[in-house]
Amino acid sequence: MRTLPPIIIRDLGLQDYQTVWQAMQDFTLQRNSDTPDELWIVEHPAVYTLGLNGKREHLLNTGDIPVIQSDRGGQVTYHAQGQVIIYTLLDIERLNLNIRQLVSLLEQTMIDTLAFYGIVAIAKADAPGVYVQGKKIGSIGIRIKQHCSYHGLSFNNDMDLTPFNFINPCGYKDLKVTQLRDLGVIIHTNALASLMSQAIITALNT
Repeated sequence: MRTLPPIIIRDLGLQDYQTVWQAMQDFTLQRNSDTPDELWIVEHPAVYTLGLNGKREHLLNTGDIPVIQSDRGGQVTYHAQGQVIIYTLLDIERLNLNIRQLVSLLEQTMIDTLAFYGIVAIAKADAPGVYVQGKKIGSIGIRIKQHCSYHGLSFNNDMDLTPFNFINPCGYKDLKVTQLRDLGVIIHTNALASLMSQAIITALNT
């Protein structure tokens, strides 16, 4: 039986979105069948990102916040400091996963994290992500190239949510968002990201 290499966690700190996006693409194109999988923990300065087929009609009033057309799945979302972002650079063929299974695993990680704090959350089959009382707290956008994934999840922890009002989040008009702080849980974003990364690794190894 082949032993899979350990998954590497990299904490990148605060990084420009496009810089990390390019690095993810480069990593994915240069890796081979023996390259260890990696999880990248990062925060981005304020930015709106559109998915590969994202529609600009969902950008309502973005003001001075930059808008970047990305190559992930999904529509439009917002990133800023205080949000957990974990990019999943995984060889899904080697892990024997398909993209739907990976999305479900990431959703379940966020649901389990919230459950640890006594918060009930759900995923929706027709609208990927995680919701608490109808408000979105976690988003997922994935891209697959050469049987490998990049991009990943974002989870609202302790941030200014106001810029979400100026888009249709994930392409849904009037969709409200929430965050862990507003649900009564105070934890440093980096510490939360570390816990969630370990949870992802545990789930992948199960």
